[in-house]
Amino acid sequence: MVLYNVTVKINNDVREEWLQWMRKVHIPHVMATGSFLSYRISRLVSLEDADGTTYAFQYLCQDMATLHHYQVYQSPELQKEHADRYRDQFVAFRTVLEILEEGIGNQVN
Repeated sequence: MVLYNVTVKINNDVREEWLQWMRKVHIPHVMATGSFLSYRISRLVSLEDADGTTYAFQYLCQDMATLHHYQVYQSPELQKEHADRYRDQFVAFRTVLEILEEGIGNQVN
């Protein structure tokens, strides 16, 4: 499994409208590509910044081949739509993490 992480710092002046747009428009479009099994939205709480708020969007993908297909053929249009809509109001970077192990609850060996 692969975790595709998109970290975005958004200007506080547009934060609420942007987050609503992300939830109602952008994420549904990303999920509609069929490339991802699930997603998670998180907000950084350890970093206080008067200029913006930082969020992490994590998308779970079956394998690197599926993620590569998304990045080459589907992501550019989705990223452009976001960039055009929120020009000069955000910074973003993307990382890919390989999931080595998952656990739930109090597992002690």
